[in-house]
Amino acid sequence: MSGPMHVVTSLEACPDPPAGSVVTIGAFDGVHLGHHALLRLVRQRATERGLPTALVTFDRHPAQVVRPESAPKLLTSLPQKLELLEATGLVDHAVVLTFDQQRRQESAEDFVAEVLEGCLRARLVVVGADFHFGKDRRGNVALLERMGGYLGFDVVGIDLVSAGDDTVTYSSTLVRRRLAAGDVRGAAEILGRVHDVRGTVVQGDRRGRELGFPTANVAIPEEICLPAAGIYAGTFTGADGVARPAAISLGHRPTFYTDQAYLLLEAYLLDFSGDLYGQVASVGFVERIRAEERFDSVEALVAAMHRDVEAARRLLERS
Repeated sequence: MSGPMHVVTSLEACPDPPAGSVVTIGAFDGVHLGHHALLRLVRQRATERGLPTALVTFDRHPAQVVRPESAPKLLTSLPQKLELLEATGLVDHAVVLTFDQQRRQESAEDFVAEVLEGCLRARLVVVGADFHFGKDRRGNVALLERMGGYLGFDVVGIDLVSAGDDTVTYSSTLVRRRLAAGDVRGAAEILGRVHDVRGTVVQGDRRGRELGFPTANVAIPEEICLPAAGIYAGTFTGADGVARPAAISLGHRPTFYTDQAYLLLEAYLLDFSGDLYGQVASVGFVERIRAEERFDSVEALVAAMHRDVEAARRLLERS
């Protein structure tokens, strides 16, 4: 098949491909280069069989329901994830399942019967070798192989994909680890693109404007993964779709506050003036300039901001 990815969010609207499909399953958070390699394999096997590709994912990370106290922050929102999956050109059908308490209690066998066989008529299932699913994570590759024997589908379990020199294994966990260290360039090497987050431009306390650096304060959903606090060179993409160079401050503003618990994301757009309030924006992190600091005076902070803007300009021109 070719053309736009067909997305369904309800099993009542199943694609039910008449000849069957080649299916993969997973959270696909971040849609990183390891995911791309998996999807290329799925497409290859589907082409060999003359079948469409199908992907099963969830409306949230399953850990947000199973173990909410330790659930990982998300690298991509659901709309971002679907956009990135469609951009690969490798997925014909995407089934987005609601992961709630009812889904959590579903047995692995029922999931296979309802989703893989009933909805997608799976003829081949491609998953990670350590893939687990169903109630108490009792489903695995061995169960899939056993059920595939009488339902009529084959199973391929693949190991995590590594970089060409095998020194880095592509994983969402490693992306989060690098972001937590402020290594946004290292995160981009695994993602295959700059890590970007989306939110709405909101009113702030206008402190940046008072200092000569009017910034766009972007409110990011709490479940989204942000890099470590610091100053970054990056991009700001607003409603017009233009990615503009920006110096980005992400932090607690220790020069002014001692008790700001949340991370505030502020983007100073280089060589731009205009009203951005209310826009949904995407902020991309290209390179870390420095860690967040507390300055002894406003003058020292302003001097540092001038240096940061020039550093951002240089880094982005090189990029």
